[in-house]
Amino acid sequence: FDGIIVTGKAPSPVYLWICDSHVEIRDAKHVWGMDTYVGSHALRAETDPNAAVSIIGPAGERGVAIAGIFTDGTEGRAAARCGLGAVQGSKNLKAIVVRGTSRPPVVSRDRLVSSVKSMLPSIVQKSEALGMLGTSRLVIPCEQLGDLPIKNWLLGRWPDGAKKISGQTMKETILTGRYHCAGCAVGCGRRVKVDEGPFSPVSGAGPEYETLGVMGEGCLVDNLEAIAYANELCNRYGLDTIEVGGAASFAMEAFERGLLTQKDTDGVALRWGDPNALVHVVKLIGEARGLGKVLGGGLRIAAQALGGQATEFALHVKGLALPAHDPRAYNSIALGYATSNRGACHLQAFSHIFERAAALPDIGISSQDRFSWSGKGELVAKAQNLMAVLDSLCVCKFTLTGGVTPTLLSEWLNLVTGWDMDVAELMKCGDRAFNLKRMFNVRCGVSRKDDTLPGRILTHTRGEGGAADNLPPLNIMLSDYYQYRGWTEFGVPATTTLAELGIADR
Repeated sequence: FDGIIVTGKAPSPVYLWICDSHVEIRDAKHVWGMDTYVGSHALRAETDPNAAVSIIGPAGERGVAIAGIFTDGTEGRAAARCGLGAVQGSKNLKAIVVRGTSRPPVVSRDRLVSSVKSMLPSIVQKSEALGMLGTSRLVIPCEQLGDLPIKNWLLGRWPDGAKKISGQTMKETILTGRYHCAGCAVGCGRRVKVDEGPFSPVSGAGPEYETLGVMGEGCLVDNLEAIAYANELCNRYGLDTIEVGGAASFAMEAFERGLLTQKDTDGVALRWGDPNALVHVVKLIGEARGLGKVLGGGLRIAAQALGGQATEFALHVKGLALPAHDPRAYNSIALGYATSNRGACHLQAFSHIFERAAALPDIGISSQDRFSWSGKGELVAKAQNLMAVLDSLCVCKFTLTGGVTPTLLSEWLNLVTGWDMDVAELMKCGDRAFNLKRMFNVRCGVSRKDDTLPGRILTHTRGEGGAADNLPPLNIMLSDYYQYRGWTEFGVPATTTLAELGIADR
């Protein structure tokens, strides 16, 4: 099967079982209500111990808008953003369970294996720190660069706190091992364990950089065990940790400003730096209780519900909470967040790696100054096209820092398929994919008015840290971006652009 499309709604909870060519809709009443860890184990036990399980937790079942779809059991990998778990829950679909025994066809398998093997030493060597410390290794350098969402994006420095929740501290304290995605030689996944204390038990996937950023720095929580516990709760409930962290820091600021009181929070004071307050917010959202029903709708909905000045500190783009990279630290991130088709997303462009050291000459991307604005429109557009290619090929973005190039990707694609696609044509595929998404959004009413950033990011300088005084010149970069993409001044792809991409009639 090339893909699966699920339409309609089952009258009662079900799961989809696919084994090779056999497809079956099975009753799921007995696993409805289970968390993602327990549910995954139960469904493997009754299907196949080697099956892949994509499952929702209680949050998705309850229709929490920031719920995701989780895979790999206790390793907690997730299609977390944009509420896919709520969509799956609305269909009464607990899980999709898949087991395949055939190998996919590869036209030139030996040559492909030889080419990939020749790259592995470079990937492993250049990714050594990622394997040892995971993405959490970024916490300390990102704090130094001014790239963290400290106190809901208000502050520029938090060195002591960053050290306490860093990958280095995790390795010395709660880390028990690491895990690999399928076919990966790096193994950046973290396994952690907390056996005692108020934030136990924890035994599964450890928090990634984004989670540490929004739940730690964002809320001024420097207790690593508490963040690991909150992370595991999110995995089990089936929640997007970026959205939950953003909701928690938003709620703490709302409490500080008097828009929330303990009457609104089940008696808990939501104070900055309080790990118990963080965990309390996670539980409220996961169980859709009280304030959790409001926060579980996402930051835009929550700010509207609270009223007053809440919209001023609800940091989102197109309704999606900002991940833990600050647009004031990298101007290309500002442009990437504003133009991302799904709202604030660091992965739809991933352009900031080219504002430090990385470069890809084969598609005309060179390393740039992170505080400059010239050339950012072209950089972000090319990076977005490349990320669309990587997503379509199911290739990890971290391989770019390991030496994989678009030239290699086109070579590997051709060895698999027997095609003769060069780099230019491959990048055009990414361009086409990005424009198709944009046209979907345009038909939903999206235009330049929506390609913006929260006021705090555009107007508030932090005065200290590695990006103390920079404010991204968004409108200048946005105009350059539209011109490079072949879009109108309102952000709509021109008819000629769509025709060149072969999608004018879509």
